[in-house]
Amino acid sequence: MDYTALYKQKLTSAEKAAQVVKSGDWVDFGWGNSTSAAFDKAIAARLPELEGVNFRGGVVLRQLEIFKIENPAAHLTWNSWHMSGYERKTIAAGFGYYAPLRYSELPRWYYENIKHLNVSIFQTTPMDSEGFFNFGLNASHLKAATDCADIVIVEVNKNMPYAVNGVDDKIHISKVDMIIEGDNPPIDQLVDKGEPTDVDKAVAKLIIEEIPNGACLQLGIGGMPNTLGAMIAKSDLKDLGVHTEMYVDAFVDIAQAGKITGARKSIDTGRQVYAFAAGTKKLYDYVHNNPACMGAPVSYTNDARVIAQIDNFMSINNAVDIDLFGQVNSETSGTKHISGAGGQLDFVLGAYLSKGGKSFICCSSTFKDKDGTLISRIRPTLANGSVVTDTRTNVHWFVTEYGKVNLKGLSTWQRAEALISVAHPDFRDQLIAEAEKLHIWTRSNKRS
Repeated sequence: MDYTALYKQKLTSAEKAAQVVKSGDWVDFGWGNSTSAAFDKAIAARLPELEGVNFRGGVVLRQLEIFKIENPAAHLTWNSWHMSGYERKTIAAGFGYYAPLRYSELPRWYYENIKHLNVSIFQTTPMDSEGFFNFGLNASHLKAATDCADIVIVEVNKNMPYAVNGVDDKIHISKVDMIIEGDNPPIDQLVDKGEPTDVDKAVAKLIIEEIPNGACLQLGIGGMPNTLGAMIAKSDLKDLGVHTEMYVDAFVDIAQAGKITGARKSIDTGRQVYAFAAGTKKLYDYVHNNPACMGAPVSYTNDARVIAQIDNFMSINNAVDIDLFGQVNSETSGTKHISGAGGQLDFVLGAYLSKGGKSFICCSSTFKDKDGTLISRIRPTLANGSVVTDTRTNVHWFVTEYGKVNLKGLSTWQRAEALISVAHPDFRDQLIAEAEKLHIWTRSNKRS
């Protein structure tokens, strides 16, 4: 069937599409690099005449036009599933809010709780010959967001990579209400933070020692996971697989080094599975039309029951800090918001359930505050207001540049001793003293 006539019928300008948004509406604004561009400009121009427009999104990779309007709090709220640096600024500005939820639950939450929303708008690939618009780099939860929307608007971008044979990774023109053809801007990239630090290298080296041939990898965002990826690419490891929430440049390096085959995966054999992808143009070029890559909804990629089916699953994620009880905070600095829960807990649980699987939470032992004062990331207790991302009952391996410890099943006194052993030496005596006050230190514990 030729869908050209229907395409022309639904084609409109961004300005006309923006007219469908009313005061009080809920608007899903895409995810990551599928966040709208032309529509963003058009609705930003219209917002001053509206009130209480509620936007949902997450992992925004550029400064949105709707964030730049005068007095945005008077006209909109930004509700994020996983806040990027751009989004964190909306909290301080008084119109941005984080929505705490395990990322894996998102599709179900749309179907069971939202049930319907007013508008869903995001960037896609151009329509194919069968009438489908591909979600490109972001299978994530977009199908659920479109299924629940009163009005679905797609913004076509010729630069959006095409995901081959994914799952729930496209929408048919028959279910689209409006089509926008914008200026086809480059797809938003995740900025490279530069060369890895000595700490990154030390942590990565400790983790790579634990990875066997045939392991399946999940890497979180940040310098340490990226450094680990670069080291794996230069290692002797082979037949690795990928099953991850976020597909990052490190996977491209490993794959192009011939280390990834997926041959030993019990499910999705030979496929690199991900919920969304964000990185540099190198990544986007690699994923485009690549049958080795498979976009899938986050309810699949992050499901601990799915992860558990893959032997030797290795999950590597960052943390902000950890306390001597083993509670991991990966989201805030006290009450100051930094990130979101994402899928970290899902992968911590799933990796441990996997035969031979391991989850690693890693961070530098210290950081410097604004005054240059050195502060330990291993704390007696988490700072007031800090969020527990991974409970103490679920943490498996914890790694700093000073070592790695397996915390699973340890008593509180054993756990405190293990954590202090990988703390910065300058803080160990102080942490021991605090552990004694907390009654989680015994006479038999080793001293620093």
